[in-house]
Amino acid sequence: MTQPLDTIFAALADPTRRAILAMLLEDDMAVTDVAEPFEMSLAAISKHLVVLTTAGLISQEKRGRVKWCKLEPDAMREASVWMQAFGQMEAIDLDAFESFLAQELNT
Repeated sequence: MTQPLDTIFAALADPTRRAILAMLLEDDMAVTDVAEPFEMSLAAISKHLVVLTTAGLISQEKRGRVKWCKLEPDAMREASVWMQAFGQMEAIDLDAFESFLAQELNT
């Protein structure tokens, strides 16, 4: 379970890749259309797409001469479940916890 999560979170760590995912929320896009709004080479965008594909966040397929990218929303399910588990915990008062530890260590 850790390896897929590591791969997904590593892919999501980059703002360009997050922007690409947001673009693909709208519809499938050709690689050249994905690259258009970014001030980087097509080769650089292709590297980002490889990372997203490896993480399973997108898929790519060739339609004629054009390579298309498609969002794979189910790939984020495991990461979403993992993150939601933390939302169920109550916030910890760190000052009170520190006082408690100090008290326990001094007794």
